[in-house]
Amino acid sequence: MTPRLRVLTWHVHGSYLYYLGHCPHDFYLPVKEGRPEGYGGRCGTLPWPENLREVSAEEVRSLPLDCILFQSRKNFEVDQHEILSPAQRRLPRIYLEHDPPRETPTDTRHVVDDPETLLCHVTHFNDLMWDSGSTPTRVIEHGVVVPPAGRDREGLARGITVVNGLRKRGRRLGLDVFERVRQEVPIDLIGMQSEEVGGLGEVPHGQLPSFLSQYRFFFNPIRYTSLGLAVCEAMMLGLPVIGLATTEMVTAVENGVSGYVSTNVQSLITIMKRLLGDPNEARKLGEGARCRAVERFGIERFIRDWDEALRFVCGGTLRNGVSLARQ
Repeated sequence: MTPRLRVLTWHVHGSYLYYLGHCPHDFYLPVKEGRPEGYGGRCGTLPWPENLREVSAEEVRSLPLDCILFQSRKNFEVDQHEILSPAQRRLPRIYLEHDPPRETPTDTRHVVDDPETLLCHVTHFNDLMWDSGSTPTRVIEHGVVVPPAGRDREGLARGITVVNGLRKRGRRLGLDVFERVRQEVPIDLIGMQSEEVGGLGEVPHGQLPSFLSQYRFFFNPIRYTSLGLAVCEAMMLGLPVIGLATTEMVTAVENGVSGYVSTNVQSLITIMKRLLGDPNEARKLGEGARCRAVERFGIERFIRDWDEALRFVCGGTLRNGVSLARQ
């Protein structure tokens, strides 16, 4: 039997951590009193798998570990020096980059510049845009659990948007785009702090499938970020996706097959109105979205990709001077 690996990581993105926990390894999450940023452990309403294990930050140095998985710049520049022993800081390591570069889209050097660290991106767009220097990279696209069948094939004659903290994250996450659209289209917003802009608040993860399944389509107003897990989850549910033709969205959504993407917001509004009046077209697009999501974002592929990446770095390949070609 292939041994399970012991991986230390931080709680940075809850939904991603939940899906990562489906991998057949043991993940240790450091926690601190008050559960500050990165040290939340198993907090929140997600049904955390048992292999995601909390450990006091003060006890991390005594843990027998196989790998360190960084998920933020703070993890890499600050946290590891505070909680890891010198020996642990020499362990095999992966940096999971969740976002595209912010400083400039094309000329931002990644914080990691190390041929002995594997830099994992969640989209090919991110891998393309970051200047990774001498650091080997690979792409592990999102994987989500396929919900049980039972979508309301007629659906509410409304759209749904899922964005956390939309007000404070502003134009990058498409606050102005969302506000423009909802002037003409009946559309609801959910997510953390969504009440600040007239949304319905946060919906617990376990209730999301049945909640989202009521709606006619999913609208993604985001200009510039990685492909959101909410988009993948909506597609798995059989919701057609309408969004901006930017970043990885242009490869995830095929016009006329699984939804529509465009940089022309008014044309997207026209399409949304059409879907509200034509549930049959929405149903057809939703079926296309689900087929595409099962093919591309299945949890089995995600588990396999992560298992290969973890065993690759822990097998010592990087540390023996053989770098992984960019994939």
